[in-house]
Amino acid sequence: MKILKSRKALSPVVASIILIAVTVAVSIAVAAWMGALTFTFMKTEELKITGISWGTNYVNLTVTNTGASDLTITGAKVDGSSTNCYHSDTLITPTAGYLLLKGTSEIIKVNKASGTWASGTKYNFALLTASGNQYPYSDTYP
Repeated sequence: MKILKSRKALSPVVASIILIAVTVAVSIAVAAWMGALTFTFMKTEELKITGISWGTNYVNLTVTNTGASDLTITGAKVDGSSTNCYHSDTLITPTAGYLLLKGTSEIIKVNKASGTWASGTKYNFALLTASGNQYPYSDTYP
């Protein structure tokens, strides 16, 4: 019994300080780990159509990737109907999309499904991406 009575223990104040320090260290480690996980899921894509020039049966859309990651354009629609689109005369398809790097701008040529544009008519365009997003743009043919 004398051996047990002569042992010294930590005071409650020191024990509390150690417990708080360990808790803070673990919470910082968990927060850093969770932050690293969320940044990999936050690669958002954002496509802006910033200009248009009209041709007889096509339009040239000036597009800019303003998102946080690269994106792939896979198609286009005019007034809700799928149509052909091109980059530098190369057809863009769902299997052969066009990779638009973040922060860059390009011109995408979008064909009218049939016929020519009608003067004074408003047309709705949409560019499709590999992640399933649609980026709309509307303009009236002069």
